Amino acid sequence: MAGRQGTQTVKNMLWSLVVIALVAGVIYIFVPHNESKSSVKRVDYRVELLTARRAAAYPVAAPEGLAKAWKPTSVRFNGADHDTWHLGFLDPDEQYVAVEQSTEKPSTFIKRVTQNASKSEAADEIGGRTWQRYEGSKYDALVIEGEGATTVVTGTASFDQLAKMAESLKMS
Repeated sequence: MAGRQGTQTVKNMLWSLVVIALVAGVIYIFVPHNESKSSVKRVDYRVELLTARRAAAYPVAAPEGLAKAWKPTSVRFNGADHDTWHLGFLDPDEQYVAVEQSTEKPSTFIKRVTQNASKSEAADEIGGRTWQRYEGSKYDALVIEGEGATTVVTGTASFDQLAKMAESLKMS
């Protein structure tokens, strides 16, 4: 009798394991999974870009021809605050890159949008223009002053990625 009871216990334990595995499988199948690298949503910035280009006192910069792997994540235009334009992206390596423009005093604007980055001795020739490098503990940046506004390409991305963004910018 004792042998039968021991077999019955093992049998019940195995059936319990089968039921638990089935329940876990059903839960796995029906619970949604987010398998994308980033939970940040892609934004469409075309309307804001058209609005900014109509309203701003300078040629507004936006990228053309960037690979689809560059994900636009944020956009703002504030005509009441020095015609300030912001366009944020995640680059293909999931690093932040932003295009910032404003008619605000350049030193104040650059300090604010680069999170206090400092002007370096280096400059890069990109797209026929000379961009000044700024280096910081949080953000690095490429800066060009002129055409009625200061344009800053800044973020956590490498200078190579910042340069790709700067090269893709079309001002109109």
